[in-house]
Amino acid sequence: MNPAPRPNEVSTRARAMTTGTFLRNAWYVAMWGEDLAIGELADRTILDEPIVIFRRSDNSVAAIADRCSHRFAPLHMGKVIGGGFLQCPYHGLEFDASGLCVRNPHGTGQIPRRADIKSYPAVEKHRAIWIWMGDRPADPMTIPDFSPLDTPDEMVVTKRDWIKVEANYELVMDNLLDLSHVSYLHDGILGNEDTIDSEITVEHHGDSVTVGRRSTNSAMPGLFAIQMPGEMPRVDKWNTIRWTAPSCMLLKSGVCSPGTDPQGGTGYFGVHFLTPETAHTTRYHFTAVRWNVLTSGDELNQQIREKISVIRRFAFEKQDAPVIEAQQAVIDRADHDLDPILLSIDVGPVRYKRILQSLIAQERAQDHAHQQG
Repeated sequence: MNPAPRPNEVSTRARAMTTGTFLRNAWYVAMWGEDLAIGELADRTILDEPIVIFRRSDNSVAAIADRCSHRFAPLHMGKVIGGGFLQCPYHGLEFDASGLCVRNPHGTGQIPRRADIKSYPAVEKHRAIWIWMGDRPADPMTIPDFSPLDTPDEMVVTKRDWIKVEANYELVMDNLLDLSHVSYLHDGILGNEDTIDSEITVEHHGDSVTVGRRSTNSAMPGLFAIQMPGEMPRVDKWNTIRWTAPSCMLLKSGVCSPGTDPQGGTGYFGVHFLTPETAHTTRYHFTAVRWNVLTSGDELNQQIREKISVIRRFAFEKQDAPVIEAQQAVIDRADHDLDPILLSIDVGPVRYKRILQSLIAQERAQDHAHQQG
């Protein structure tokens, strides 16, 4: 078991998570790609900015500010015309994917100089639509690797789902980077009393932190029992979860016969995309992809797929979210800065916070230098 992280490793004052400080030059998931058909519009708030996303006739996606430059009508109430232009619902001004106003249907048709609106680089990758929120060049190659989502076998992929959490996204990341909570919040589903005492490992590579957790000779948690053919009451259970700045996580979780090679067992990749809407709200996208599937038959695997979808949504929406939202309420009510104690299980959250705070500080310093220059 790792020793508890030192308090001076990183500032962990809870109130800092409610100030609306975000890393802006980064990719965030706006939505699942399958939820946006050609010609459709979707409105999102990301880092306190209202955005409208639309799919053009060539199947490409575009994202611009959800606010007409005329009288600020929400553009998501408009429509896509001509295969790729967004028409304001109020007075018909039209905008292209770059935010350029291309048509004023009134008077002489002259377009005012200030008619153009902000646009955001948008890319569809790993079944999701990613938005770049900063003003520096956006490189799609820096989108984190979530290649398990690219499998053509839909039978092993659970529903691409999402929920809204009424709390700061860092509280959700704390929850995921410290999976000791599954023995309590998700007892019988994802963990149990046997999984409390686990070996914890932490690796740090660039802007990424990977936390490992392994328990041996444990009772089989329910979510894994449905994926394992035959009877196996005792297993070694393990998981590794990779956090990539600012808020994307890939979990690989599995079970195997006690004392055997973990890769000979079975489990799933858990995908977690956390998108900060505001300092107090998070859009949480999730799905799972099974690996080394040991069950056979399309009918059975379809049933398992549906069960995993339902169970994971229940765990996140009905078990995690209420506690996390209650944490946010406690922080908001406090009349002073709250400084949480640190335990050995906090080594993952401490590491990611250090990296995230450093990246935000560097970004702010560069912005300040640019303004002064």
